[in-house]
Amino acid sequence: MSTSGLDDLMGSVDSPLIVVTTSAEGERAGCLVGFHSQASIDPEHYCFWLSKANHTYRVALRSESFAVHFLTDVDRESARHFGSLSGMETDKFAGLDFTVTEDGVPLLADLPNRLIVERIAMLDDGSDHVCLTARVLATETTGGFASLRPSQLGDLTPGHSAEERAIRP
Repeated sequence: MSTSGLDDLMGSVDSPLIVVTTSAEGERAGCLVGFHSQASIDPEHYCFWLSKANHTYRVALRSESFAVHFLTDVDRESARHFGSLSGMETDKFAGLDFTVTEDGVPLLADLPNRLIVERIAMLDDGSDHVCLTARVLATETTGGFASLRPSQLGDLTPGHSAEERAIRP
């Protein structure tokens, strides 16, 4: 079995995009995420994978709480903002409307469809992403929506390439 067609296969699936936000020791972070899924019905668990190249990964290593913001088809600018800027070089939250949970997690006002979660486990299998499994603490939604998908963003250039990851296998 060959993996050379994985990009084509995943491009056809065109999974929805999310923005994950967190904070640790007063340091905020957030990034665009394409790898994520509900992981359990009872209890309610959600998984997302963070790139080891991202500032959000480094903050997540020290954080227990996260927000998973679901992007709608009108949230292209938010996706570009959190997907193309590096949190190591800029404050991604500057100028944005957000509140903060008691655990310090930024909740983006423009992205009201979200989960508030707490980390259960983090799995590093040696690849360029780490899997974070989380317990769902709360859900907030404005109702049904059409998800934003990678095919709708065109030529988004990530803030970091996979080769820039903090830890190599």
